Amino acid sequence: MSKAFTKESDDAEDDDLESSVSPIPAGAKNYITPGGHKRLKDEFTYLLNKERPSVTSAVSWAAKNGDRSENADYQYGKKRLREIDKRLRFLTKRLDNAEVVDPAAPREEDAAERIFFGASVTFANQRGDEKTVTIVGIDELDLSRGYITWISPLARTLIKAKEGDTVVLNAPGGREELEIIAVEYRAIHTDEFVPDAPISLNVVKAGEQPL
Repeated sequence: MSKAFTKESDDAEDDDLESSVSPIPAGAKNYITPGGHKRLKDEFTYLLNKERPSVTSAVSWAAKNGDRSENADYQYGKKRLREIDKRLRFLTKRLDNAEVVDPAAPREEDAAERIFFGASVTFANQRGDEKTVTIVGIDELDLSRGYITWISPLARTLIKAKEGDTVVLNAPGGREELEIIAVEYRAIHTDEFVPDAPISLNVVKAGEQPL
């Protein structure tokens, strides 16, 4: 991945950005599904080859129109360029550290029975309430689909367990036992990158990450 948008002066800012978004554990790869990886690559390509040149051209045009300090088009364009470059640096780091794992790929029997990255897991709590979650990459969080990140407390509790096991989740509300009902590996759907969507830093709000 190109380092063109990485500057020494930006290192601290980018480190702060990554820790405020979704930190990757020290020394760990950025595990991600094929669909999630494609989405990040598509966004990087769009920003680098289409939006950035377009905004740069607009800024150049606006710079010729009077006092820059009072030129709204110029000020907005410069702000947008900073946002784009910050996002490109972020995506560069994410993609450089990516470890693509296909949940649908064949795996050995023991690995297929146990919970690892990419597994779709159905479990029940002590009240008998059932829930299904899928363990995905840190940039693929989607609670509406039951997608949780592999660094979440719930995922870490489930990892390596298998059908029939009981695991203990230490949640803010207290200790909770979860019985593993089913473990399945299948292709995971990820929405395609939409060029007109606003830049998102995928900040996880308090209470949004499953425990």
